Amino acid sequence: MVPLSVLDLSPIPEGGDAAQSFRNSADLARHAEKLGYRRYWLAEHHNMPGIASAATAVVIGHVAAATSTIRVGAGGIMLPNHAPLMIAEAFGTLASLHPGRIDLGLGRAPGTDQLTAHALRRNLETGPDTFPEDVIELMRYFAEPGEAQRVRAVPGAGLHVPLWILGSSLYGAQLAAGLGLPYAFASHFAPQEMQQAVALYRARFKPSEQLAEPYVMLGLNIFAADTDEEARLIFTSHQQAFVNLRSGRPGRLQPPVEGFDETLDPQWRTLLNQMLACRIVGSPDKIRDGLKAFVERTGANEIIVTGQIYDHEARKHSYAIAAKALDELAAS
Repeated sequence: MVPLSVLDLSPIPEGGDAAQSFRNSADLARHAEKLGYRRYWLAEHHNMPGIASAATAVVIGHVAAATSTIRVGAGGIMLPNHAPLMIAEAFGTLASLHPGRIDLGLGRAPGTDQLTAHALRRNLETGPDTFPEDVIELMRYFAEPGEAQRVRAVPGAGLHVPLWILGSSLYGAQLAAGLGLPYAFASHFAPQEMQQAVALYRARFKPSEQLAEPYVMLGLNIFAADTDEEARLIFTSHQQAFVNLRSGRPGRLQPPVEGFDETLDPQWRTLLNQMLACRIVGSPDKIRDGLKAFVERTGANEIIVTGQIYDHEARKHSYAIAAKALDELAAS
């Protein structure tokens, strides 16, 4: 079976704060490390009251310092918000502090609304349209510097920090294939073009110094509990978060609500089912069968698991059930 990894937004639950979220992220990372997860990624979002990972490189350093073997990285850094040199220096620093453990996933969206994007960049002269050039510039900063190279990332130059392209459409698939980089598709919230994007990436992949063959990681929502009823209940926090975000009311992660699905208008129910189609919600048997079916259907090389779960211990338990399900599949 394929390896599992973790995607964490460092959620801020109702009644909590960012400090507690960071402690929870470190605790979950240690838990994932013991369970055998391959990597632990954090995502960059801004102006989101329920997400604490805005300063993503800082939180990555916090998590890496709390663990010892699991790979830690960004899933991802939103490249239009930053100068490539600044990213190279930040991740060069992380790679120097935690050798052989840092990943850098790159996205072309701002990870926020347009007003906040303007506050981040002060102007919108750089943006998604310059994404390919910015990725290539970043690759140069991590390569061995040439004698004529006047601008170098210190630290960063020569460290060859592994780069990934993130995407939710065909655009990222084509770029990742052309540059010979691994590709992570956001099927956990935008599954519509998943199969087409993966096929396109594999068909057009060109080997590079970093990667000889195409490598695909897919996002998957998993909400696991001892019973199907418990799993459906903890899933409602994630559902509420999506409804609130799409309604223009982003907020802190809410407690589970009994029967939440029945309270939704048909349009919301349809939208959630479409956006969260790549999900497994249920008891251990359902998780095992769902994982097997997802891997067989997609041919994923790796799965990155996410799930906004209000109670921290329930979240840890969900990841433990998923890891055990994978072990059972590997042994069968």
